[in-house]
Amino acid sequence: MLAYFSALLDSHSWSAVKLDLYGLKFFYAHVLHKPWTSQDLVKPPRGQRLPDIVTVAETQRLIQATQTLSYRVFFFTLYSLGLRLGEGLRLTVADLDATRRRVHLRNAKGNRDRLVPLPETTLVLLRRFWREHRNPVLLFPNRHGGLKGAAAASTSLDRGGVQVALRQVEKVLGVRVPSDWLRPWLSWLERTLEALLQILDKGIGTERPTGTGMGVQ
Repeated sequence: MLAYFSALLDSHSWSAVKLDLYGLKFFYAHVLHKPWTSQDLVKPPRGQRLPDIVTVAETQRLIQATQTLSYRVFFFTLYSLGLRLGEGLRLTVADLDATRRRVHLRNAKGNRDRLVPLPETTLVLLRRFWREHRNPVLLFPNRHGGLKGAAAASTSLDRGGVQVALRQVEKVLGVRVPSDWLRPWLSWLERTLEALLQILDKGIGTERPTGTGMGVQ
C-alpha cells in the first residue's frame, strides 16, 4: 500500500489521494471490521510559500553570466516557454511544431501531455543552437564528447550539471534563484525575447538561419 500511495502522490493532488485513503479506512473499519493501523501511511505535503519572482533584468543577468553555451540557451528556453527543469530536459526536435508555433510537452506534471506557445524568437534561437550540435533527436544533448559527440549523443544534458551551473551563476551575481524561477510568472514580451537573444548572440553568432530541418512538422 505504501508503494501505491507513494506513486499516487507523484501523479495526483493531495485531495485525490485523501479520497483513496479515506475510502480504504472506511473499507477496513466498516466492511472488514478491522482496526486501521497504518495511520502514517501517507502524510499531507508541507505547505510551501510562493518563491520570490525573478525579474526580467535579473534573468538577463543570469543568462549573460552563464558561460556554457548549452546552459545559456537551455535557461533562456525554459524561461521563455515557462517550463520545468525536467520538461526542458526531455524536449526533442519532434516536439517543436514550427507551423503552429507550439511545443508538445510529453509526460508533464501529472503524467499528462500539454501544449505551450512557441515564440518566434525562441524558435529562431533553437534553430541556431541546433546548427551547433545537429543532433537529430535531442534539443539539448549532453556535451561530454564536444560538438562531435553531441551530434550522436543519446542522452540530454545532465540534470545535476544544470543545477550546479545555475548555483554557480547565482553565487557570482549574489542572487538567490528559487527552484521555480523558470515558471511563467511574468508576461514574456517579444521585445524582451529579442533583448535576451542579443545576449545569446555573443556565444552563437549573428547570422540568422534561413531554415533548418529542425522543428518543422
